[in-house]
Amino acid sequence: MNDDLFQGYKGGGLEVLKKHNVRVWGQAEVLTSRGPFKGTVLPRADQDDDQHIVLKIATGYNVGIDIKTITGMTETGYKKANYKIPEKEFPITPGLPKVKLLGTGGTIASRLDYRTGAVIPAFTPGELYGAVPELADICNLSTEKLFAVFSENMGPEQYKKLAVAIGKEIENGIDGIVIGHGTDTLHYTAAALTYMVQNPPVPIVLVGSQRSSDRPSSDAALNLMHATTAAGHGDIAEVMVCMFGPTSDEYGFLHRGTRVRKMHSSYRSTFRTIGDTPLATVTRQGVKPIKQDYHPRRKDRNVKIMPYFEEKVGMIYYYTNMQPDMIDSMVDNGYKGIIIIGTGLGHVNKPLYPAIERAVKKGVAIYMTVQTLWGYVHMFVYDTGRDLMAQGVVPAENMLPEAAYIKLGWALGQTSDLEKVREIMMTPINDETTPREPYNGYLIYQGGVPEVEEFIKKVHK
Repeated sequence: MNDDLFQGYKGGGLEVLKKHNVRVWGQAEVLTSRGPFKGTVLPRADQDDDQHIVLKIATGYNVGIDIKTITGMTETGYKKANYKIPEKEFPITPGLPKVKLLGTGGTIASRLDYRTGAVIPAFTPGELYGAVPELADICNLSTEKLFAVFSENMGPEQYKKLAVAIGKEIENGIDGIVIGHGTDTLHYTAAALTYMVQNPPVPIVLVGSQRSSDRPSSDAALNLMHATTAAGHGDIAEVMVCMFGPTSDEYGFLHRGTRVRKMHSSYRSTFRTIGDTPLATVTRQGVKPIKQDYHPRRKDRNVKIMPYFEEKVGMIYYYTNMQPDMIDSMVDNGYKGIIIIGTGLGHVNKPLYPAIERAVKKGVAIYMTVQTLWGYVHMFVYDTGRDLMAQGVVPAENMLPEAAYIKLGWALGQTSDLEKVREIMMTPINDETTPREPYNGYLIYQGGVPEVEEFIKKVHK
């Protein structure tokens, strides 16, 4: 049999397929010492081992079968997969809102090339319509790919270009903007755009997906439907993150861009508002506000674009026995701002004090946030905090560390005057600091106790 029929397989895995005359993309029945399996033989990524056969089973999930356990294989059918996203002309419907999707490289609608491990994205309106035809009932969609980077490679250059592009779209009369983005650093970009795009008249919605579109549990299509609904029909004209609410597909959350954080590596409901409640829930039927103090949609085209950022800003996550050379090295390398993520109410150890004092004397702006994420910096409670403030460390109240880092870069991008930087940092743009945290803005329950188990039975995860 032709080796082209065994994409990515080598060594032992290739020998087993050839022995039983089973091809990649063949529907196969596999007998093993662990029981029988039925499914489609998938390609192997070039860098994978040669000791497993991979099947996509009827549920849509993939299973790897150790070749040592295989006692027999039979090919029962064959249909080669086509990885090109189907493309159909996106229909334009009079009366529906105009929504612009700006792409950064996030794969909101995509398929996986199993042989290479690469993700093949759907991005043009026709591709997105082919992948998610429901979008045509929500809005008149246009798209523009600004970047093609993984979210960990997003940074100040991309933030600034996004802000300028958003300003142009608003000026041209768009009804709402969606930004497709990888989830890992989505909350950094949401904070950056909140500072750089102020008082927008239309919704600006960042959206991603935790699971690729070829998985039965993918959140990609529904997140995109929710995001376009919020952008085109919602009344909240702010920078927001739109992702799953519960792990089920009942509704999505809209989170304010400065108070949101990715809190789980794989859950679809990974994004959570910290220290407050989400702005709203969203379904395909519309947006339902949770908070009433939001910025409403307007008919004007006025927006303030402020694309500034000083790249020599960093974060230090304090840990016990941290040495002063951590801070000295940042100062020696020209850093102009440092966000410390301190313990408790905003503390670090005493050996860091001389390094902090040296940094402040050299004009470095230093702000304190807390590792607890929930709650406020209170540096006047203990001697440690008072000593740090005396050396020039500024408490950043209940600003999330990532939001503080982005804001300090944005502030130093506008001025090197530390008093003006402090004024910018401590003047809220959109709830990066709040006068108080509501009682229901902190909900972390531990399983195993009767009252929590009873509560879990009544609610969705």
